[in-house]
Amino acid sequence: MNRDALVVGGGIAGMQAALLLAEKNRRVIVVERAPAVGGFFPLLDRQFPTNSCGVCFMSPRPPAYCPIYESELHENIELLTYTELRSVAGEPGDFKLTCEVKPRFVDVDKCTRCGRCAEVCPVEIESEFGGGVEKRKAAYLPFPQALPRSYLIDAQACTRCGECVKACPAGAVNLDEAAQERRIEAGAVVLAFGFETFHGEHKGEYGFGRYANVVSSIQYERMLSFSGPTGGLPGRPSDGERPKRVAFIQCVGSRDPACGKGYCSSICCMYATKQAVVSRERDAGLETTVFYMDIRAMGKDYERYYDDARKKRGVRYLRSAVSTIRELQQDKRLVVQYGLDDGSLKEETFDMVVLSLGFTPPANVRSVADALGVRLNEDGFCQTEEFRPTATNVPGVFVAGAFREPRDIPETVVDASCAAADVSALLDQIEPVDPGPPATTAKKLPETFRIGVFLCDDKGALAETLAVDVLRECALAEPDVVLAEPVGVASLKQAAAGIVQRITDERLDRVVLAGHRGMTLRKRLDRAVADCVFECANIGEQCANVHLEDSDMATAKAMGLLRAAVAKARGAAPKQWGRKPLNTGVLVVGGGITGMTSALALGDQGFKVTLVEKSEILGGNAREAHYTLKGSDVPALVDEIVGRVESHSAIEVLLGAELGSLEGTWGKYRAGVRIGEEAPRVIEHGALIVATGAKPVVPDEYLFGEDSRVLTQRELEQRLADGSLDTEHRTLKTVVMIQCVGSRDDKRPYCSRVCCTHAVKNLLKLKALNPDVAVYVLYRDVRTYGFYESYYHDARSRGALFIRYEPENKPRVTANGGSLKVSFLDPVAGDAIDVEPDLLVLSSGIEPREDSRQLGEIAGLAVNADGFFAEANPKSAPLDAVDRGKYFCGLCHSPNHIEDAICQGKAAAARASALLWEGYGDYAENQAHVNERRCSGCGLCVSACPYEARFLDAVTGKARVHEDLCKGCGTCVVTCPNAASEQYNFERVTLLDVLDTVVG
Repeated sequence: MNRDALVVGGGIAGMQAALLLAEKNRRVIVVERAPAVGGFFPLLDRQFPTNSCGVCFMSPRPPAYCPIYESELHENIELLTYTELRSVAGEPGDFKLTCEVKPRFVDVDKCTRCGRCAEVCPVEIESEFGGGVEKRKAAYLPFPQALPRSYLIDAQACTRCGECVKACPAGAVNLDEAAQERRIEAGAVVLAFGFETFHGEHKGEYGFGRYANVVSSIQYERMLSFSGPTGGLPGRPSDGERPKRVAFIQCVGSRDPACGKGYCSSICCMYATKQAVVSRERDAGLETTVFYMDIRAMGKDYERYYDDARKKRGVRYLRSAVSTIRELQQDKRLVVQYGLDDGSLKEETFDMVVLSLGFTPPANVRSVADALGVRLNEDGFCQTEEFRPTATNVPGVFVAGAFREPRDIPETVVDASCAAADVSALLDQIEPVDPGPPATTAKKLPETFRIGVFLCDDKGALAETLAVDVLRECALAEPDVVLAEPVGVASLKQAAAGIVQRITDERLDRVVLAGHRGMTLRKRLDRAVADCVFECANIGEQCANVHLEDSDMATAKAMGLLRAAVAKARGAAPKQWGRKPLNTGVLVVGGGITGMTSALALGDQGFKVTLVEKSEILGGNAREAHYTLKGSDVPALVDEIVGRVESHSAIEVLLGAELGSLEGTWGKYRAGVRIGEEAPRVIEHGALIVATGAKPVVPDEYLFGEDSRVLTQRELEQRLADGSLDTEHRTLKTVVMIQCVGSRDDKRPYCSRVCCTHAVKNLLKLKALNPDVAVYVLYRDVRTYGFYESYYHDARSRGALFIRYEPENKPRVTANGGSLKVSFLDPVAGDAIDVEPDLLVLSSGIEPREDSRQLGEIAGLAVNADGFFAEANPKSAPLDAVDRGKYFCGLCHSPNHIEDAICQGKAAAARASALLWEGYGDYAENQAHVNERRCSGCGLCVSACPYEARFLDAVTGKARVHEDLCKGCGTCVVTCPNAASEQYNFERVTLLDVLDTVVG
């Protein structure tokens, strides 16, 4: 079986899947049709709800670079850009694929990114990056951080005048380059195409493409970027003036069957909110108005972000339907005409209008899907089964991200991780790995060293500013330097291989990497050469690149940095630690759908799993569900998963058990599990996955518990499923449902995400049993996001009445005599309405379990303000705890649907398996150590250490270090009053020598 994987698409989903799969020593090829990887991600300076980036957390080995660079750096990943999949043959485990590599007309290995080809190019067109808000030449760089690091020439726009050929000093331009065919063999395929935005021109009434100051959300995002054409302060395209009033119009190409886009794109409300918030941060006097139908802030912490924008940031939200926009010729301002709930029409004038465009599948999807035999739904997205969300109809072909359904970044990351888990289950089986030599003790420094200095030049960029020969002579003049030579680093792979060979030939024990891409090279070399000490001198990005006007001064500065790095290399301690063996077992806490899914995903790869469940039966909350909105059979799913778990040879199930204690660090955890009255059982494992679920909110309003006719949606579902309404339903005449009960209020200021879809699900079931029953749904915002929107349309077409209420004017429920009465205000008619229902159904929310905080304290997991577990980064590491090796998923993460909980369970398993796959890990490079002669045993370092890695020796009273727990943070070093605590490679003597070298 071929263990290689092909990932089609180089955006967030593709990079995440590739990184997780590559960590398992498999070769991963990423095929991206664009000329650079990254998808829409490079466009985003800020991401809600943190208004920061943090996508570096996506890497399986944090702290890390941006995933774009991590994908390039990983020795197991090959990036094929400007490439499209053309044909597929074979079967799972043995696919044979043919790709077409389109000509770039610029040799990537020769291009120095000098930009001279673009300077002389006579053709100027709109740039795809940022939706055309900027211009680019036919010879262009896709964006500043683009990988590959090379210009290319647009074949469609190029006039073949040949000026670029004449101007290129490196001889990199070849206008006769032809497309090439690339044949690839792989065991599995992941489709991560991403999305395109709706073409705003199709909504002609909004004037996009005709009115200069009507822009798309993509264009406005680029304007908000500090690297964009307006420097982060949006300007009107018509005249460049700063706008005073900006309108954001939602659902453009979304929730609109008239233009063939009946589904909800899921994130438009939130990115409009982010753009409005950031706009007001940049210009406090700017007025921002969001025209919307329903605000769909259903993600984790999104409701708080929306409330903050509305209540504290001054963003105005106006529930309305925008009919037309017209332009005022004299000043190019825009008149927005909109209708309110009461049927009245109003107009307002704005300086700019931003259209929040919906998402569509990429244009090339159908041809690739046809080549693979993958089924698409009527909207052009990949069709999957509800309980196998990333599996396509073709075995061995999986899907992730927005090609499955419009997704936000957290769901995209989870999808991609889930797809990686599915690929691993198909192709992987963990084997015992020799962890290599055990941890070694400190080595005695030799009296002399053999230091090599490599001047790392990226396609001649270093030599353009610095006198490389002078630097070489400077290095050779330093004590113990036996080699100093330039090396090209355009290809990291070739550069690393060359340096490794020179280390071997010259018997080097210290190496200084001076110049471009030193840190990235070091990352590769650290893995390849076990006993060599590496130091970096950034004379490239921090010297040559920023002192272009004064070569002499730049060279002098570079000499100082180079001498300091040589001194640091000479004084640095050799690597103190070998590889530590890891326990590859995983402890999963929680035996619901999510926990069992995690256990199976790991067990199918051969990991030993201990599954701890507090109750006496597996299944969790799913045992209370009977059917999904999409019609799937939940009890059958539960029975099938429970059967697989209980019969799995790699999974041990402990029922009636609880986690009582946890100590250690990733790869070496020790858990104390309480089972009834027995003494705690000690379980050693390498990773922890918490999937303890949540619980339904018990309503404390609307006569719940006082009147038998007042039910929750869960109770109604039970009665519909067990047949207790069989004789009753035909006599039902009126049912009222009230949304947001126990959610989006002062006590629980978050959206429970599933309540609207549960109401629609039960409503449709009632209508199927009795089409004549009158159903009123009293709501604040209908949040049937994604493809759930079609069920909402179905419910309305069957006669259900959806009536909005505001939180300050909630429905009132009274019982007079034998009648139950619900009173509410109809916002359309403006009248008060009384309804006497046969049943009142409350859509109650979801809240954390009572013991979540206690479990968090035991397991070292933080909780957010709502009591759900808090992630390392809400966008890029949504299932990772801050402490490495700990993950959480399912309802203990946040309210979610079963299909998403399954995705999260597999995704957490993928993260854990990637961490433990090799069977060994590296000790922290800069671990702390203690000079016992100076240690007074005061214990300050013990109390200061955030990782419990310090202790006082019971015999000597001196401080010691738990090597397994030390992260190399240095807190103990700055705390120690006697300078007894130090870090390897940061010893005081060494740092003083470095300073003497620089200033002496």
